[in-house]
Amino acid sequence: MGTILHGTLVTLRTAGTDDIPALAAIRGTPEVFARWRGGDNLADAVASDLEEPDTETLAVEVGGKIVGAIQWYANNDDEYRHAGIDIYLDPEVHGVGLGTDAVRTLARHLVDHHHYHRLIIDPAADNTAAIRCYAKVGFRSVGTMRQYERGPDGTWHDNLLMDLLADELR
Repeated sequence: MGTILHGTLVTLRTAGTDDIPALAAIRGTPEVFARWRGGDNLADAVASDLEEPDTETLAVEVGGKIVGAIQWYANNDDEYRHAGIDIYLDPEVHGVGLGTDAVRTLARHLVDHHHYHRLIIDPAADNTAAIRCYAKVGFRSVGTMRQYERGPDGTWHDNLLMDLLADELR
């Protein structure tokens, strides 16, 4: 059956092959594509995400409609154990709290059910809306990862490493 998590505004559930067209369409919007490219065939990129053995991809739903995806992955080395989160949402639903609710819901699941004491997320340093969203959940800036990610124009740009300790989750 897979994972099903209920937030205040969103439902997160394990994404499947039936979700590929909706997620590819969201990935194809200019705002999301600029941050989450994936090549010429976005359906293949989403399918690859779903097949990634070390990452769980969850569809973000509101009222039964897919509005994005949230992923998590883990480092389970005993000395560095933590989980990381990535998210994208349809630009049509930006700014209404769905991202904050999705990140908070997944973070709570990772802390309460998987017992991670530390979570990380690494938005582009110029993605102020995402940074505000993550801060509302309790993530704090750790530092800038310089020239961390290649942009659509081929140049490197900085990302902000943010982390959240379990007792800081809001």
